[in-house]
Amino acid sequence: MNSPSPRPATPADADLYPDLVAAGSLAAALELTAAEQGLDLDAVLTHDSDPLRSAGVASTVSDREPCWISIGSASRWFIINGWRQGVQLLSGSTSDLGELARAAAGWRNGAELREIQKVAPFIEVSDLAEAHERGPAAAVNVQWRFLLEDLRQEADRLDLARRTLELAEAASAEPKLRQLYPFTSHWSLHFTTCTGFPYSWDVPFVDPLSNGRYRVCGPSRGTVIGEAGTAEDAVALVVNGLPENCGPAVAGSTNDRRRQEGTWSPA
Repeated sequence: MNSPSPRPATPADADLYPDLVAAGSLAAALELTAAEQGLDLDAVLTHDSDPLRSAGVASTVSDREPCWISIGSASRWFIINGWRQGVQLLSGSTSDLGELARAAAGWRNGAELREIQKVAPFIEVSDLAEAHERGPAAAVNVQWRFLLEDLRQEADRLDLARRTLELAEAASAEPKLRQLYPFTSHWSLHFTTCTGFPYSWDVPFVDPLSNGRYRVCGPSRGTVIGEAGTAEDAVALVVNGLPENCGPAVAGSTNDRRRQEGTWSPA
């Protein structure tokens, strides 16, 4: 049986993107615009799924992934994002291809986010992204602050948020957990030993139960360690279940760790 022929690539809308149509693709238009500004993006990458309407720029910084750019369909927008060690640091959208080229060049050359923002003001820079730039300890501190602030905003409205807040406050007072990167999922409180996504699953987590108690599970979701009647007791169970030599969270993702150990393979 013959395999179906690949669909032809869809060009950009000529009314919204005459520059892309004239150049033949987003990558070609980006290269031309960069050259006009004296910027070196090297060979701009294309994405197999949308070669005419998406493009990527590799970074000279080893742990920065290529930043990728896509275009809007209803109006003229160039949307850019860039990831480093499992964290999206670069993001923003602009209608100006020249401004986009400056942002991509900054990412390529290893400029910090605020430096990129100076030459491309459309780039969004969050406190958490800046913290990740400073290192894992800074990222952990800011993540704890944001997590507690978000839960406090929800606690008056939702009982599960109030109970997860009690857990988070108790956990943040425990030094062994305060050094880990916290996050919530469906009101469960989790801790990871790496600051990038996908996160690690080597630390127990806590589920608030409908009967007012707390269930501590982990590292795998199906493994129940026990139940507790208070947030403090649940946190104590998590601490008792920490892996041996569990230290401060490190930069990167669990996939980065597996690559270093030689145990990771793409799905």
